Amino acid sequence: MTTSTESPIHPLALRLSGKDVLCVGAGKVAARRIAQLLDAGAKITVIAPEAVAPIAAAAAAGKLLWLRRGYEPGDLDGMWLAHTATGSKKLDARVSADADARQTWCVNASDHAASSAWTPAVARTGEGTTVAVTAGGDPRRAAGLRNAIALAADTGLLPLRRRRSGAGSVALVGGGPGDPGLITVTGRRLLAAADVVVADRLGPRDLLNDLDASVRIIEVGKAPGDHLATQDEINAVLVAEARAGNRVVRLKGGDPFVLGRGGEEAAYCREHGVEVSVVPGVTSAISVPAAAGIPVTHRGVATGFSMATGHEELSELPARADHTLVLLMGVARLARNTATLLGRGLPADTPVAIIERGWCPDQRITIDRLDSIAATAARIGVENPAVIVIGDVVRISPHAAGALAPAANARRLLPVG
Repeated sequence: MTTSTESPIHPLALRLSGKDVLCVGAGKVAARRIAQLLDAGAKITVIAPEAVAPIAAAAAAGKLLWLRRGYEPGDLDGMWLAHTATGSKKLDARVSADADARQTWCVNASDHAASSAWTPAVARTGEGTTVAVTAGGDPRRAAGLRNAIALAADTGLLPLRRRRSGAGSVALVGGGPGDPGLITVTGRRLLAAADVVVADRLGPRDLLNDLDASVRIIEVGKAPGDHLATQDEINAVLVAEARAGNRVVRLKGGDPFVLGRGGEEAAYCREHGVEVSVVPGVTSAISVPAAAGIPVTHRGVATGFSMATGHEELSELPARADHTLVLLMGVARLARNTATLLGRGLPADTPVAIIERGWCPDQRITIDRLDSIAATAARIGVENPAVIVIGDVVRISPHAAGALAPAANARRLLPVG
């Protein structure tokens, strides 16, 4: 039987695990197809006098049977599927015709129009979805479409959410500082496949608007003095929803393990027999200063940085302008913290930046000296969420121009080299 590009095809997925498959030819094309067939668990026999290194290595490892000779019609006996890629159109046509006579499906790599079966370009997503693409016998076109579909799946643009119940799980996803574009590809894909999203007040909340209408969103956001749910309640929700067979995404701002109590949530899930995975996120300790053009380290300016949240921590951290301090959730304690640092000898003219609502459209940046930043913040009404950066790296920000007097040691602030 022969087919043409105009003939309709019937797409079909095959379970080849343990089934006999014949591959005639052992060149580069055959090697690519054999690798796919091995992944599918097929029991492969290769017929070819010579073989490229990957096929020879697979035969030496016992992964397939390699018969070092030419093709004979009886080689097709008992085969569920055949693949011929000998480099000879005449020989491939012979194998294909013999397979048709035995009612065995055959992929003819030399002539797609005369092939009873085609090998599609395949993409497998992390959510158990397999996408197979054919494109009228044009393999490069099929591969291009496959790659585009895989990219759309990875970035959460395809509806990956399952419609049949299965085993529940929890994914702790770091959503970054708030801009939807700063979530990782894996985090975005898991969000698109979620049945339930347990959401924080911070993070990429705009992405919630893109979810399927049937996805349940459970709000557990925390703000100073205003908690929608305690940590114990959040832990219980994660486990209960997973046990109900749901794929749960715990969408958090920043990174789950940087002041996000993700470690506690992961431990609780494991203790209660719930599968849990962690997807790192871009922590606000680094990304929010970057939104203001401030690197937390910079050659010739600062070779290290420390992050703190509490007043007591400042007594143990370096108090030098060349060691960056990043303070999270520190607006209410700003006057106390700056007084502590001044008392420890940090120069009064050390630059300080406060970045409110980093990466959001209404982001605001305030820059002043250490000895006056608290008064300035109180006067203009600085509020959380905000990240405070203390150190010479603040002078690198384009927003620092005109806000600060020139540094006492300007040469040290220039990049080396």
